[in-house]
Amino acid sequence: MVENVVYPAYFDAERSRSEGRRVPTDLAVPEPTVDEIAKAVQQVGYDAVIERDKTYSREFEPRGAVVVRGTEDTAKNDLVQAVAAYLGVIRE
Repeated sequence: MVENVVYPAYFDAERSRSEGRRVPTDLAVPEPTVDEIAKAVQQVGYDAVIERDKTYSREFEPRGAVVVRGTEDTAKNDLVQAVAAYLGVIRE
């Protein structure tokens, strides 16, 4: 079973690409939470497990991470882009 780990920094509009953001600024949202990310992952159609004590390597404060399971047929970048699109919908 393939697992991908997704961090809030990937979607944070306040971060630059060099600070860890992986989506374009028009898909990024300010201060995304792991709960929002997990909900977006489930909307995309994958299982999500929240790990609240995890810290992204480019951050100092733990914001958590979301482990996405069952992504054998999807590249991580495609997954991140799809989740980002749903995050924008969730925030509206």
